[in-house]
Amino acid sequence: MLSGRRLDLLDPSPLDIEIEDIAHGLARVARWNGQTVGDHAYSVAQHSMLVLRIGEKIFDKMAPHWHLAALLHDAPEYVVGDMISPFKAVMGGDYKSIETRLQHAIHMRFSLPLELTIVEHKAIKTCDRMAAFFEATNLAGFSDDEAGQFFSRPRGVSLDDLGDLISPMPAQVAQKAFLKSFESLSQALN
Repeated sequence: MLSGRRLDLLDPSPLDIEIEDIAHGLARVARWNGQTVGDHAYSVAQHSMLVLRIGEKIFDKMAPHWHLAALLHDAPEYVVGDMISPFKAVMGGDYKSIETRLQHAIHMRFSLPLELTIVEHKAIKTCDRMAAFFEATNLAGFSDDEAGQFFSRPRGVSLDDLGDLISPMPAQVAQKAFLKSFESLSQALN
């Protein structure tokens, strides 16, 4: 990692995880394999902030740690990249095992529960699928009907609620915004 940390993928230590590495990596990993409109790739960092924004809008009564977990829901992708769902299915258990180990180490590093409750997990997944709908229809060329076949149609949140999070931004801008979101959520937990 750029921080100088060495991360063992098979046995990741929370001590080797730095938020700066996560923000740097996620801001440079493209969603949709880079097949989006705009001068810049739409990054996983932006997607993560979009999931958080949707969650804050429709699940505002969730425990404070839930918001940080929503921001970090795809954090392992700073190491393994963002693979499309059909490819993940082909990769099977080995891929999922590595991703889960990384997620647990990340949760330990930032004092989050290793396993979220079923309600928290489902809420983040709902926000993730709503974010994917907005991304698909606004960035990746899907029609509303086509996106509706694969992703959750947004309820309780509109495009107007998302601000600049649905427009691809330069990596450094996304990285700084991700770190700012992380710092704000971390302060709220302390």
